[in-house]
Amino acid sequence: MNTFFCSDYSRQAEEDLIGSATNQQTYILVECPPPWASEAFHSRWVPENLQILIKEVKRNKLPIKFLLIANNFSHKTESTTLLIYQRKEGLSNGYRQQEFQLANIEQVAAVVKKWLRGDLPDYDVETSAIRDILVCTHGSHDRCCARYGNPFYFHATSIVSNLELGNIRIWKSSHFGGHRFAPTAIDFPDGRYYGALDQESFQSILTRTGDITFLKKVYRGWGILPNSIQVLERELILRYGWDWFNYKVAGEIIKQNLDENMVLVELNVEKPDGSLECYQAKLVKDESNTVKLRASCNAMQESVFTNYAVDSFWLASNKLATCGNSYAN
Repeated sequence: MNTFFCSDYSRQAEEDLIGSATNQQTYILVECPPPWASEAFHSRWVPENLQILIKEVKRNKLPIKFLLIANNFSHKTESTTLLIYQRKEGLSNGYRQQEFQLANIEQVAAVVKKWLRGDLPDYDVETSAIRDILVCTHGSHDRCCARYGNPFYFHATSIVSNLELGNIRIWKSSHFGGHRFAPTAIDFPDGRYYGALDQESFQSILTRTGDITFLKKVYRGWGILPNSIQVLERELILRYGWDWFNYKVAGEIIKQNLDENMVLVELNVEKPDGSLECYQAKLVKDESNTVKLRASCNAMQESVFTNYAVDSFWLASNKLATCGNSYAN
């Protein structure tokens, strides 16, 4: 019997990855050695107080995504890393990073509770220049993340070591969505998502060099933006090149049809020199780019995936305050 791998079928269908980044306000990343259970926070090393806290957060519908992370040293270290990434307000280039070094994983729940109350815990570590890249290796949740995520994690750590990039940490991560794009990764503090990665594309992402058009095949989108606006943002990356990664943005949906076949969106941009631009775009459902496939290795039925395409976009204003007035009614 042939084993089904959802990511193989996604690639064969030439599925467009854009628009699949999860739009999250806060990520809480907890270091915990694998193996992990299919439901990550039911794993043997996760204490009951943390499981109870996560249930409370879900019950209160707080916009927080909890993930387990680990690296090659997690089994051996005598401390537990806790990372909190919170989306910046307004024009933003990603997430605010906070790191805590705790004596053990049992302390995580108390520190997170304190953080949720607005108190700054005592364990804060200054890590302003660190990039944390998460690679999903959660094979017990979806076999593609084992088949493709684990080897990719090995290659990713080797590339970072060979390039002597001391400011970049590579982490194994529990499931954050998009198994069918394995190997898939999130790049913090930006919060950009990637999938179908290989060593060459990953090196370009690390160093922000090379022909940027390859992003059409591996870029899932920027997690600080609504999913439809991620499609416009990719167009602007291809226009501006790697300079775009130094810009701050804020995006919003202005108008959409009841059936959501057409969406009008706005993306405000601040360049490093302080200059401002506002882009507007008409996005339409791209029926020609529709695929029907199983969303995960365990899915029993196929799902239909239709993405948006940029029908047209234009520079509406270089003064953000007047941008919203430029739509024709």
